[in-house]
Amino acid sequence: MTHSLWFRFVTAFMVVILVTVGAVYIFVSRNTATLIEDFEETTQEFQFDQMQTILASHYYVHRGWEGVQSVVEEKSSVLGQHIIVTDVDGMVIADSQGERLGESYNGESAGRPLKTLFEGEHVGTLYLERDPAVEPYLPPLQELTESMNRFLLMGGLLAIGLALVLTFVLSRRVSSPIQALAVTAGQLGRGDLSQRAQLKEKGEIGELARAFNSMATNLEQAEQLRRNLVADVAHELRTPLSNIQGYLEAIRDQVMEPNAATIRALSEEAALLARLVDELQELSLAEAGELKLVYQAEDIITLIKQTASPWEAQAATKQISLSLDLPDKLPSVNVDWQRISQVLHNLLENAVAHTGGGGRITIGAAGKGDRVEVWVADTGEGIPAEDLPNVFERFYRVDKSRARATGGSGLGLTIAKRLVEAHGGQIQAQSKLGKGSRFSFTIPVAE
Repeated sequence: MTHSLWFRFVTAFMVVILVTVGAVYIFVSRNTATLIEDFEETTQEFQFDQMQTILASHYYVHRGWEGVQSVVEEKSSVLGQHIIVTDVDGMVIADSQGERLGESYNGESAGRPLKTLFEGEHVGTLYLERDPAVEPYLPPLQELTESMNRFLLMGGLLAIGLALVLTFVLSRRVSSPIQALAVTAGQLGRGDLSQRAQLKEKGEIGELARAFNSMATNLEQAEQLRRNLVADVAHELRTPLSNIQGYLEAIRDQVMEPNAATIRALSEEAALLARLVDELQELSLAEAGELKLVYQAEDIITLIKQTASPWEAQAATKQISLSLDLPDKLPSVNVDWQRISQVLHNLLENAVAHTGGGGRITIGAAGKGDRVEVWVADTGEGIPAEDLPNVFERFYRVDKSRARATGGSGLGLTIAKRLVEAHGGQIQAQSKLGKGSRFSFTIPVAE
């Protein structure tokens, strides 16, 4: 529970909300209290100035304090203040509450000296203090602060409640697709590679779901290829092994003589078996990136001519025309001579195997920027469009009968693809059924 994504979302949101509400509460509360204090001080200052003016004017008009008690009582009810006025000797001459008249008063609150208008003569002292019996114009500071704090607290609690509900809904919305992905991943882990994440989300969650489905598709394809590989290897090994076993049993049962012809047949089957094992080993090294390549600047035209030369006799035997389409000069290429020659050999072997008598095979090359393109084109039987994307897969044959006359071990094009990619190039196939095929690859120009 505590480790779930939903719980972490809720906890994180709650911490953020509490910190935010707490900070706002403290800031607003203190700022409000400061503002109220400043307002009270300003109001007190204004009331002092107002009463000073009124009392000084009264003293100036009446030439004394006669009748000042009624003025003080009237203004006290308006200002909500307890007003006390003393003469120059400190005797109370006016008290809005009427309790200290005639008494000596030193002032429980700060007082201000009274001066008559124009003459500036000191005639007494004015004292103001809050009168609890009179309803003030504004509530006291403490009451206002407490009221504001209660308002902020209620608003904060309401905000936390709403935030909790929104957090619950949003966290569920975010965590539910991830949980669905986890369930699908668990099913994939148990071997059901057909499972896919059925999510229609957008944004990062949608990208994650699409990446997950792509990964599942690749896993399913890899598993299918692995099964095909096991079946194909077993099939390819079974044929020569069965032949060898059959020859040996025939010799043992004295059905055949262990003569030169029999030994030659056994040797051919063993050679075929050894070639298949060597090709599988070479392919595994290429796919693991452990194939040793010796790069040198080579003349690609010379390489093509030397590789094509041994195939002229075999092509002539099948009445196939083998020609070269090469320019006078091409930039040197940075390659491993033996490996690129092997690529050409595999492509020529494939072309000769699938081109009938009277057909034509062309080997060509041309510069393409910082690369050189090499191709082998034939006028053979061609490849169906549905099979074309798979021709570089190991053991894949367009001829599903797996006849050796139409495709050897089924590893030649796969090895060619891996060798070209190891050189930093690309290989591709183009074909039309009944019209022939064109296999081309690029290799980098030597610096």
